[in-house]
Amino acid sequence: MALLLHLKTVSELRGRGDRIAKVTFRGQSFYSRVLENCEDVADFTETFRWQVASSIDSNEMLEIQIFNYSKVFSNKLIGTFRMVLQKVVEEGHVEVTDMLIDDNNAIIQTSLCVEVRYQATDGTVGSWDDGDFLGDESLHEEEKDSQETDGLLPGSRPSSRPPGEKSFRRAGRSVFSAMKLGKNRPHKEEPQRQDEPAVLEMENLDRLAIRLGDGLDPDSMSLASVTALTTNVSNKRSKPDIKMEPSAGRPMDYQVSVTVIEARQLVGLNMDPVVCVEVGDDKKFTSMKESTNCPYYNEYFVFDFHVSPDVMFDKIIKISVIHSKNLLRSGTLVGSFKMDVGTVYSQPEHQFHHKWAILSDPDDISAGLKGYVKCDVAVMGKGDNIKTPHKANETDEDDIEGNLLLPEGVPPERQWARFYVKIYRAEGLPRMNTSLMANMKKAFIGENKDLVDPYVQVFFAGQKGKTSVQKSSYEPLWNEQVVFTDLFPPLCKRMKVQIRDSDKVNDVAIGTHFIDLRKISNDGDKGFLPTLGPAWVNMYGSTRNYTLLDEHQDLNEGLGEGVSFRARLMLGLAVEILDTSNPELTSSTEVQVEQATPVSESCVGKMEEFFLFGALLEASMIDRKNGDKPITFEVTIGNYGNEVDGLSRPQRPRPRPRKEPGDEEEVDLIQKSSDDETDEGGDLPSVSSSPPMRPQITDRNYFHLPYLERKPCIYIKSWWPDQRRRLYNANIVDHIADKLEEGLNDVQEMIKTEKSYPERRLRGVLEELSCGCYRFLSLADKDQGHWSRTRLDRERLKSCMRELESMGQQAKTLRAQVKWHTVRDKLRLCQNFLHKLRFLADEPQHSVPDVFIWMMSNNKRIAYARVPSKDLLFSTVEEELGKDCAKVKTLFLKLPGKRGFGSAGWTVQAKLELYLWLGLSKQRKDFLCGLPCGFEEVRAAQGPGLHAFPPISLLYTKKQAFQLRAHMYQARSLFAADSSGLSDPFARVFFINQSQCTEVLNETLCPTWDQMLVFDNLELYGEAHELRDDPPIIVIEIYDQDTMGKADFIGRTFAKPLVKMADEAYCPPRFPPQLEYYQIYRGNATAGDLLAAFELLQIGPAGKADLPPINGPVDVDRGPIMPVPMGIRPVLSKYRIEVLFWGLRDLKRVNLAQVDRPRVDIECAGKGVQSSLIHNYKKNPNFNTLVKWFEVDLPENELLHPPLNIRVVDCRAFGRYTLVGSHAVSSLRRFIYRPPDRSAPSWNTSGEVVVNMEPEVPVKKLETVVKLDATSDAVIKVDVADEEKERKKKKKKGSSEEPEEEEPDESMLDWWSKYFASIDTMKEQLRQQEASGTDLEEKEEMDNTEGLKGPMKGKEKARAAKEERKKRTQSPGPGQGSEAPEKKKPKIDELKVYPKELESEFDSFEDWLHTFNLLRGKTGDDEDGATEEERIVGRFKGSLCVYKVPLPEDVSREAGYDPTYGMFQGIPSNDPINVLVRVYVVRATDLHPADINGKADPYIAIRLGKTDIRDKENYISKQLNPVFGKSFDIEASFPMESLLTVAVYDWDLVGTDDLIGETKIDLENRFYSKHRATCGIAQTYSTHGYNIWRDPMKPSQILTRLCKEGKVDGPHFGPPGRVKVSNRVFTGPSEIEDENGQRKPTEEHVALLALRYWEDIPRVGCRLVPEHVETRPLLNPDKPGIEQGRLELWVDMFPMDMPAPGTPLDISPRKPKKYELRVIVWNTDEVVLEDDDFFTGEKSSDIFVRGWLKGQQEDKQDTDVHYHSLTGEGNFNWRYLFPFDYLAAEEKIVISKKESMFSWDETEYKIPARLTLQIWDADHFSADDFLGAIELDLNRFPRGAKTAKQCSMEMATGELDVPLVSIFKQKRVKGWWPLLARNENDEFELTGKVEAELHLLTAEEAEKNPVGLARNEPDPLEKPNRPDTAFVWFLNPLKSIKYLICTRYKWLIIKIVLALLGLLMLALFLYSLPGYMVKKLLGA
Repeated sequence: MALLLHLKTVSELRGRGDRIAKVTFRGQSFYSRVLENCEDVADFTETFRWQVASSIDSNEMLEIQIFNYSKVFSNKLIGTFRMVLQKVVEEGHVEVTDMLIDDNNAIIQTSLCVEVRYQATDGTVGSWDDGDFLGDESLHEEEKDSQETDGLLPGSRPSSRPPGEKSFRRAGRSVFSAMKLGKNRPHKEEPQRQDEPAVLEMENLDRLAIRLGDGLDPDSMSLASVTALTTNVSNKRSKPDIKMEPSAGRPMDYQVSVTVIEARQLVGLNMDPVVCVEVGDDKKFTSMKESTNCPYYNEYFVFDFHVSPDVMFDKIIKISVIHSKNLLRSGTLVGSFKMDVGTVYSQPEHQFHHKWAILSDPDDISAGLKGYVKCDVAVMGKGDNIKTPHKANETDEDDIEGNLLLPEGVPPERQWARFYVKIYRAEGLPRMNTSLMANMKKAFIGENKDLVDPYVQVFFAGQKGKTSVQKSSYEPLWNEQVVFTDLFPPLCKRMKVQIRDSDKVNDVAIGTHFIDLRKISNDGDKGFLPTLGPAWVNMYGSTRNYTLLDEHQDLNEGLGEGVSFRARLMLGLAVEILDTSNPELTSSTEVQVEQATPVSESCVGKMEEFFLFGALLEASMIDRKNGDKPITFEVTIGNYGNEVDGLSRPQRPRPRPRKEPGDEEEVDLIQKSSDDETDEGGDLPSVSSSPPMRPQITDRNYFHLPYLERKPCIYIKSWWPDQRRRLYNANIVDHIADKLEEGLNDVQEMIKTEKSYPERRLRGVLEELSCGCYRFLSLADKDQGHWSRTRLDRERLKSCMRELESMGQQAKTLRAQVKWHTVRDKLRLCQNFLHKLRFLADEPQHSVPDVFIWMMSNNKRIAYARVPSKDLLFSTVEEELGKDCAKVKTLFLKLPGKRGFGSAGWTVQAKLELYLWLGLSKQRKDFLCGLPCGFEEVRAAQGPGLHAFPPISLLYTKKQAFQLRAHMYQARSLFAADSSGLSDPFARVFFINQSQCTEVLNETLCPTWDQMLVFDNLELYGEAHELRDDPPIIVIEIYDQDTMGKADFIGRTFAKPLVKMADEAYCPPRFPPQLEYYQIYRGNATAGDLLAAFELLQIGPAGKADLPPINGPVDVDRGPIMPVPMGIRPVLSKYRIEVLFWGLRDLKRVNLAQVDRPRVDIECAGKGVQSSLIHNYKKNPNFNTLVKWFEVDLPENELLHPPLNIRVVDCRAFGRYTLVGSHAVSSLRRFIYRPPDRSAPSWNTSGEVVVNMEPEVPVKKLETVVKLDATSDAVIKVDVADEEKERKKKKKKGSSEEPEEEEPDESMLDWWSKYFASIDTMKEQLRQQEASGTDLEEKEEMDNTEGLKGPMKGKEKARAAKEERKKRTQSPGPGQGSEAPEKKKPKIDELKVYPKELESEFDSFEDWLHTFNLLRGKTGDDEDGATEEERIVGRFKGSLCVYKVPLPEDVSREAGYDPTYGMFQGIPSNDPINVLVRVYVVRATDLHPADINGKADPYIAIRLGKTDIRDKENYISKQLNPVFGKSFDIEASFPMESLLTVAVYDWDLVGTDDLIGETKIDLENRFYSKHRATCGIAQTYSTHGYNIWRDPMKPSQILTRLCKEGKVDGPHFGPPGRVKVSNRVFTGPSEIEDENGQRKPTEEHVALLALRYWEDIPRVGCRLVPEHVETRPLLNPDKPGIEQGRLELWVDMFPMDMPAPGTPLDISPRKPKKYELRVIVWNTDEVVLEDDDFFTGEKSSDIFVRGWLKGQQEDKQDTDVHYHSLTGEGNFNWRYLFPFDYLAAEEKIVISKKESMFSWDETEYKIPARLTLQIWDADHFSADDFLGAIELDLNRFPRGAKTAKQCSMEMATGELDVPLVSIFKQKRVKGWWPLLARNENDEFELTGKVEAELHLLTAEEAEKNPVGLARNEPDPLEKPNRPDTAFVWFLNPLKSIKYLICTRYKWLIIKIVLALLGLLMLALFLYSLPGYMVKKLLGA
C-alpha cells in the first residue's frame, strides 16, 4: 500500500527567489529540492511516496506548502494547498490544478499542478503504471527474494502483481491459509497428512483473502496463542490482561552466599588483614591473618533475607579489607568493592565463581587500586539451583586480570566519576498533615499554609544524600544538586530518588522514583554516559487522602504498583569522569549537596492542553462484597479529574498556549467540522466520573450496572509539557515488540501442538520484524530539531536507531537461516530480540502521567485499574498510536496495594468495557473515531455560547440480537480446593451481563462437563459488521462447590466467541467451531486448561428458526443438560489402557489413622479399573496382581486426551472408604505405545560390527563413544589395558632418565587418586563444552547437510556433535599445541563424577517403573502456603500403557509373550527381597553455616526403614567443606524400606543437633532399573590394587545375565580376546595379571568392553550406570527450595541371595604426610639502610631475617641480628626448622589448632604451602621496622639466582620468565631471592636480597638425620664472619671521638668557634660603650 504524489509545477509566483515545497500526509513530511533563482514558474517535477500501513480513509487530507527558501532566516510561506483524498481513494488516480490559499484562508493567484496515485492492498483501487517503479529497485529485489523463499511477502508492502496472479501465488502457500484466525487446527473435513504439499482449494483461499481484508500473508497471520484471546485480531478492541495479581512487592526468600578465598597484592607494609563482607546492613568478618599482603582465608558466609525482589536487588554487597582490627579498634580500611545484588542475580547461574574483586579506597580516589580479593558470590531465590563448578584442588595459577569480579562488558580499569543528581522542583504534592492543626492556625494567625514539608533524598550505591527541606509547600523549588562520587561504570543498577515529608516524629516517603542507569546510558562504542533531563518524572503511590497510618505506605516507598498519582519531580542527572591526577580534586567520596543553576520552565517542553475522553460501555462482574450502594467510576490523569482528594487548593489556571501560525496541528483546527468547538473562549469543565448508579444482581457473586443503550462518558482537560515524541517512539517500538511476541507465541504453540511448517511462520515473523525496524528508522527521525529535547532524548534516539537498524539486519539474515530443524534455536534468538525491544521501549523521562480508573462506592475508593498514558496517546501516524487509543479495552479492576495479595487478589472487583482517547485538544476531532458505530451523542444543556461540549453520554440506536452457545467440554489440571486434595468444580460463564453455570462434578481435578450453555436474548449495541470482528469477550471462572459457605475460586480464563451473522451459512471452514485449550490463571499462577468452544449466532429477522438446530440428545440421567453437539465434540475411537500395579510407598496417616488396607482406583474418561487390595500395608506394600486393563473411548487427537486419575483409598471396617490421596496424569502421551520402527539401523541384526580395544595411547584422555550402524565396519579404540601399561612403564624406566615424567607408583595410588583425576577430567570436559559452544554455530551448516542423510534422532545427533568435538580436541590446534605437551597426565583409571544427582542423568530410572506422587490438601497460593512437597501423602509405583485396540499382531506373536502381562513383558517379581545397601559418603561442599561463628560441625546421619545410623562421634569440627570418606552398610528389605535419607547434621555441645540439609534417594527404582544402578561398571577390570572390581558378579556373568534377560543371542566368547553379542563383536586383551605378577587368561576385559557399549546392542541396548560419584543437593524443609550445600556420595546395592560382595572400598580421607622443611639463611645483600647513626649520620641497618610457613603466630622464627650493616650486607648462617603436615593431592598444609581459648576442640585448617621470608631492621626502643618480604609457593616458586648480582626484582613479580621449581620434586634448592616492599606510590621496589637454602625431608628422614635449630648441635653451622665495626661504641670510645672531631665535623667546629669569638667581641663592645661615652662627654 502506498500513496504517490507527483508534484509538477507551481506557476504565477511573484518576484524572483529560491523556492521549496513541503508535502505532508499523516503527519509525515517530505521537502522537495530547492529551486534557485526561479521566476514566476517553479518546475519541481518530483515524486514523493508514503508507505501506508492501513487503508486510506476517504476524508484524510494531503497538504502541500510552497515557501520562499532562505538560508539564514526561516522560510516564508507563500501559500498552502490542501486536498481531501476521497476521489483518490475511489479512483486511484487524480490530476489536479488549483489555486493556493494564504494564512488567512484567502485565495491567492499562485496555482499548482499535481498528480496523486493510490494503490490499496486488496487490489481494489487502481493499478500501477510500470513507469512509476523504474526508480525503485527494492521491489525487483523483493520479487527475486519471494521466488527463492516460500514466497512470503509481508502484507504491508505494495505488490506489483495483477490481482489474479496474486491469489494464485497465495494458493501455494502454507497450510495456515485454511485455518480460522483464532486458532489453527486444520478442519476435520479436509484431512491433511503431514507430508502432503499444502495446496488448498481455490474458493477457500479467496474467502480467506477477503476475510483477511488486509491481504495478510498466511505467514504473518496470527494464530492466537494459548488463549484464543491473547491476540488482538480486531481493530476496535484491545487485548485484556490475563494475569491479575500484583507480583511486585511480595516478600520472597533469598540467600546470598559469599566465599572469601584469598587476597593478593594488598597495599601496605606488614599488615594484618581482615575481610569484611557486608550485604545490606548485615556484616560478617573473616579471621585475621598476620603480617601478610596475600592472606588466604577460604571462608564461607551466608546471608538469609525474606524481602521483596525490588528491595533485595537494590541491596549492596560490599567487600572490604580492614587492616589491624581488634576488640578495641575498628581498624583502618585498606580498600573496598561494592556491587548490588541485582548485578549478581543477572549473571548466568546467578553467580560469580572464583573472581577477583578490585579494591579501591573511597577516601582517596587519586590512589590506584589497593589489592584484589578472590571470592565467589552467589544469590539464590526460591527454586534457583546454582550449578557450582566442582570444588577440587585449585591448583591453576590465577590469572587475575582475566577473572575480575565484573559483569560482562565492564572494563577492568574503572575510573572515578561524579554523579550529579539535580533536583529542581516538584508539583502536585499531596497533603501530608491533618487539617485539624492547620484550621486552628488559620483561626489564630490567619495564615493558610500548605500541609507538607518536602525534601528529596537520593540513594545510590549504598550512600544517600538529601536536599534542604522546603517548609509548607505543595510546589517546592529546590534547585540543588546531590553529588555522588563512585567508580564508573557503577556496579549498582538503580538510583532511588524519593520525595519525603519532614516531620518532627518520623519522616515519611511521599513518592519514590527509580532511575535505571542502564536505560539512561549506553556502553557501546558509540554510547554515552548516563544523562537525564532536565525532565519531569511522575511518582505514584498510595491514595492521596491523608491518614495517620497509611496501609499503603509501602507503595510510596516504591514497592508494588502505585495506585494513585502522588507528585511530579523535575530532575536532571549528569556524570563527569574525574581526572584523578588533578591536584585540586577533593579526594573524598562523601556525598555533597550544592546549589544548582535553575533551568527555565520551558526547557522541559511547551505546555499543551491535552484532552482525555472515555466512554463506559459496560460495567459488570462487580464484586458483591462492595454492597449495593450507588457506584461511580472516576478517571484521573495526574491530579486532573481527582475531585475527592486530588488538590489541596484550586490549581492555578494555566495560561492557554498561544497558537503560532506555523504550528503543524493548526491545520486540524481550520478543518473543524461545524458542530465541533468553534468558540475558543468557552472553556469546558471536566467531567471525570460517571453518574452514580445502583448495581443490579447478575448472580450469587457479582453485580452489574444496567447501562443498556445509554453509555456514560467522561472527559478531562489537562496541561502537560508536550513531549509526545518520546511516547510516540516508545509506541512504535512497542508495536514491533507486540507483533513479534504474538508471532513467537504462535510459533511456540505450533511446535507444541506439532503443526506443520512452524519455520514458515517464523520466517514471516522475522520479515515483519525487519520491516518494523526499518519503519521505525523512517518515523522516529522526524522532528529532530525540537528545542525541548534533552541530551538523553537525542542520544537515546541515536542508539535506538542503531539498535533497530542492526536488529532489522539480523532479522533478515536470521530469516534466511530458519530451517525446520533450527526453529527452536532461532526462536531463542528471537526471544532476545523481544527482551531488547521491551527494554528500548521503556522511556526513562516521563511526560504525561498514567491514567487511573477508580471504582467508588459511598465516596470510598474500592478498586482501581491503571493504564499507561502512552497506550492511549493519539497520533495521525498509525504506528505511533497507543495500542489502546480509540479502542474498547476490557479492564479488570483490582484491590489496591497489599489488599490485592493472595486470594483477595484473585477475584475480580469489576470488569469494565471502556473506550479511551488521549491527545492534544487541537487534535480533538478524532476522539470518537474508534467507538462501535450506531450511536447518537447526548450533550449537556447548552448555555449561551457553550455549544461545543463533548457528549456526556452516548445513546446507541442500533442493537443486534444474538444467542451465545458455550460448549464446555472439559478442564484439566485444576487446583485442589478441598482438603481431600480434590475439588468439586463447576464453571461459570459470563457474557455482557448474563452468567450461567455448568453442573458441579464431585471430587475431580479434571472434570469433563460435556455441556452446552445457551445464552438467549443477548442485546449487543453497535453495527452488525463490527460485532462480527469485535465481539465482546467471554469470561469463564471456575469454582469449587462447597456444601457450607461460598464456592471457592479456582481460576479464570477469557475467550472470544466465533461470530456468525444472520446472512452467513453455518458450514465449514468456520463452523462448527473447534474445541480449543484456554489457559486458566489464578492470580499469576497457571491453574490448568479449559477445553471449550464458543459461538455467537446472530438472530436474524426470522427469529431463532434460522439458527442451527440444537439437536443434541438431552441427557436423561443428568436432567435438562445439553451435551456438546456432534460436530464440535472430538471424534472418539476405542483404546485399551493397561495398568501395571507395583506398590504403594510412604503413605502418611489419614485423619490420624494409619493406612492399613489400601487400594488404587484408576479412572479415565468415565471408565476405570481397581487394583487388588493390599491386605497388610505394613508387611508388604506391593500388589499381588500386577497387570490389569480396561477399554475406553478416547479422542483420536492425542492433544485432546482426557487426563487419567489415580486415587488411593483405604478400605476400613463396615465397607467404609477413605480417600488417602490422588494424582492426575495430565498427559497420556508419554504412555502411548508406539511400535518400534523395525527399519531403524539398531534393529538390523545382519552383518557384523567389530569393536576392538587396541593398545595405543590416545592423545587426550576422553572416553570415545561411537554410535555404530549395523552395516558399517567400525572400530573403537579404547584405553590401554592394565598390563600394557605395566610393560610400557618398565620399558620407559629402563630407557630414559627423565625426572619430570614420573609415572605414579601403583602402591602409591588409592581411591582418591582416581577421584581427583576424574574431577580434573570433568573440569576439562566442562571447559571444552564452553569452548565448543561457539563451534556449534559453525556446525549448523553441517547439520543442514546431515539432514539429507535422513533425519537423525536427537540423541544420535548430540553424539555426533560430541564426536566432532572429540576429534577437534584430540588434534591439538595451534592454541593448544603449546600447552598440550606440558600437561601429560599420568595414566590413572577414572570414575565418572556427576555434578548432579544420578537419577537426573538417567531420567529418574523410570525406564519401566514410574513413580506418581499422591497429593492431598488444598493447593496453596503459588507464592507461599502449601508447596507441592507438603501436599505429598505417599507415592504410587506402577506404569501405564495406552494403545488402540486391536493390538498390532507382531507384539503378541513375539517369543515368550505372556498374555497376563500384556505389554509389560519380562517384569521382575515384586515379592519382598533382602538387599545389602552400601552408602559411600565422600564429602560435602558449601554447607549452610549452623553456628554463630559462621561455621558448622557436620556429621552424617543415614536413615533407611527402621535403621537409623548417626555417625555423631566422627563430627568434623568447624568445617563447611568437610571430607567424610566413610562407607556405611545397611541391610534392608525392599519394598518396605526403599527410601534412603542421607542427612548432614550440625553437632552441638549443648542442646539438640540441627539439621543442615538432607537428600532422599529412591533405591527401589534404581534396583529394578534396566540401567543396572546396583553397582557401577568400572572402566577397567582388575583383581587387586586401588581399582579392584567391587561387584560380586564378574563382567562375564553380568553380560550373560543381561543377554538372557533381554533375549539377546550371546555372549559367544572365543577365540581369546573376542566376544560376540547379537551382531556386535568386541575384541580386547585376553590376559590379566594378579598380585604376584602372574599372567592368567581371562574373558573379563572383553566382557567389560561389551558392557560399556551395551547401549549399542540392537533392541535391548541401554546405557549402564558407570562407576561414579554423584553430587546431591542438600535441602532443609524449613527453607524449601533453597540449597543448603551439596553432598558427594554413591550407593551400591547387592541382593542377599547372591554371592556376598567383598569388603567395602577404603575411601577414608587421606592422612596428611609429615614433612620437615629446613631453611638455612646464609646471607643478605643490598638491604636498604634504614637508620641514621645518631652521631655519625651514617646510614646503616641492624638486619635480621624472619621466616614462617604456617602462619606468623604459629611458627615464626627469627635469625640473630647483624648490627650496623653499612652496605646492606648481612651474614647469618642460621637454620629454621618447620615441621608440617601436607596433603599432596590438594597441595595444602593441614593445621589443627583451637580457634580461640574458648573453643571446645581443635579445628582443622588447610592453607597453601607458602614460605614467607622477611627482612627487618631491629630497633632497641621502638618497634622493629619492616623492610621487605618474599613469599615462595613451595609447589611453584622461581628458581633462585646463582649470585646476588643476577638476582633481580622481576624474579618475584613474574615479569621475568624464570623456571619454576617445586620443593617436593627438587627436595633441595639453594639460591638468591629478591625481597620487595611497596613505596609511597604503591609500586614494588627492591629492598634487599637473601641467600637461602631450602631442604625438604619426610618425617622419617628427618628423624634419622637430625639437625639443630639456629646454629646448635647436631650438625651446627659455623658462626658468621661479621666485621667488627658493629660494636665500635663499646670497645673504643676515644677512637670514635677522634673520628668525629677530626674528620666529620672539623670545618663545622672551626666555624662555630669563629662565630663565638665574633659574638663575644660585640658583647664586650656594647658593654663598655656607655661608660666610655660618659667619660668622653664629661671630658674626664
